[in-house]
Amino acid sequence: MTEKASKTKILLARLVIVLMVAFVVLGVAMHGLSGPVFERIWQNLLDRPSGPMTFRFVLQPIMASVAALVDGIKDARTGRIPYLWTLLSDPTKRSSRLHEGLVSTARVILLGLCMDLIYQFIVFDTFHPAEAVIIAGLLAFVPYLLLRGPITRVVRCWLKRGSAIEIR
Repeated sequence: MTEKASKTKILLARLVIVLMVAFVVLGVAMHGLSGPVFERIWQNLLDRPSGPMTFRFVLQPIMASVAALVDGIKDARTGRIPYLWTLLSDPTKRSSRLHEGLVSTARVILLGLCMDLIYQFIVFDTFHPAEAVIIAGLLAFVPYLLLRGPITRVVRCWLKRGSAIEIR
């Protein structure tokens, strides 16, 4: 994502960050940090795919994959280093690239937080805010993180093949 993000997208990304931090703080304040809490979190995470609203386990990763596809194509066309590799190997660019990823996935993460809030009220009759953050991150940001780099590599290879064919 080389072009400048719109103010709306940046504002949405900041809102998502604030919500996620607030949810984690609220979750710790409401439920604390203890062995039973971590056990409950793991059990609830494992039970979610078999409960109601399982469509989000397909919908959110697909939406994140579309965002990764768009950004991966832009990266390939501009010759940028693949996303995850940059995050792992270049500390000077890590912050800006994470910001790009957050801006690209902010809508998906916000949707995930809202869907998990609804799910928790349906299933648990309560809200575990930190769990919502974990699920939104796993379903929305992790697929983006894992797919953007490989998409960049594939598109770059495809573009090189196309230019080689045109030369002949």
